Amino acid sequence: MANCLQDKRPEINYPCPWQFVVIGSDKRALELAVAGVVAPQAHILRPSKKSSKGKYISLNLELVVESEEMRNNIFAALCQQPAIRMVI
Repeated sequence: MANCLQDKRPEINYPCPWQFVVIGSDKRALELAVAGVVAPQAHILRPSKKSSKGKYISLNLELVVESEEMRNNIFAALCQQPAIRMVI
């Protein structure tokens, strides 16, 4: 049976709260990298998880995005930060 939703993107009504997960090896460097991208916009940055060997940590970033373009620009800017290994 075919999935009738497979070709449809979810409808997102902007502005809306959005969450990113940033992953790296140094908490302070991650915090500074995130602040460099999203400041002075209000945001919440919370600790999330550590890898089993403690080499990597993740932080949850929550902020309000005004448009899909803004959301994509923030994602791209986060990905360009040397301290950030991955953005989800």
